[in-house]
Amino acid sequence: MASMLDSVDQRTRLVGQNRLEILMFGLSGRQKFAINVFKVQEVVQLPKMTLMPHRHPSVCGVVNLRGQTLPVIDLSRAIGLRPLVPDERSTIIVTEYNRSVQAFLVGGVDRILNLNWEEVLPPPSTAGRQHYLTAITKVDEQLVEVIDVEKVLAEIVPYDTSISAETLADPILERARGREVLCVDDSVVALAQLRETLSQLDITVHTASDGLKGLNRLKAWADAGEVLTDRLLMVFTDAEMPEMDGYRLTTEIRNDPRLKDLYVVLHTSLSGSFNLAMVQKVGCDNFLSKFQPEKLVDVIRDRLLQDESN
Repeated sequence: MASMLDSVDQRTRLVGQNRLEILMFGLSGRQKFAINVFKVQEVVQLPKMTLMPHRHPSVCGVVNLRGQTLPVIDLSRAIGLRPLVPDERSTIIVTEYNRSVQAFLVGGVDRILNLNWEEVLPPPSTAGRQHYLTAITKVDEQLVEVIDVEKVLAEIVPYDTSISAETLADPILERARGREVLCVDDSVVALAQLRETLSQLDITVHTASDGLKGLNRLKAWADAGEVLTDRLLMVFTDAEMPEMDGYRLTTEIRNDPRLKDLYVVLHTSLSGSFNLAMVQKVGCDNFLSKFQPEKLVDVIRDRLLQDESN
């Protein structure tokens, strides 16, 4: 299974072309699930696990893997399905999200699949697990559900969205009051994090759940005669989203004369070094890893200072 994850350099060429690769796996039933391959470090057999007192119900225990102690999360239980029973034959997917590494206990890994984001759709409102899904797709006529891992992790270790009083006292941030931003993300948790942090600066937050909806929102404002650089302080966009990813969204913004001067921030849980290269490739103005409220404020502050210098 480790060999499936060896060709990362080759896979990164897909990004910016509105393409992705997903790792498909099972949990406690017949339904297939997936996460983005870029979040996966490795897939291995479950090492010896140590139980921890007072752990979260979805956390099975901890393992030591290559000198690093990792929590093992029963992904099936975490999204409301029947819990898995770990044994020496169990499989874990080691992932990195938002600068933290954890292992997910799964029922078995299926395969890696290359897709176009246009084939990946938002979950329907009738989906029973929509609460934990960011998207769905079909593979061999079978529905595959893409899990909102950020939501799973936020329920186990809640994120802090508070900004320190010292930071809020910065007089430069007074200029943010009453300004507007557009936040584009397929994760309800990520959008909530942005809204909660930015509201402390009295910034009005508009949201869209994927890149295509975000682009349509921007074009509708432009069609109505709005000067977008006057209306919006900036646009925050996630990288991976159904129908249109953040890289393609940024490219479309740069290709529209009415939108091209918008300040675009790539706001994602993918690895920083990779995204810094993609920021330059597609023309984003800044990059921010989720979820860092103080650094989010730094991005706002830098943008306000840039406005002043212009």
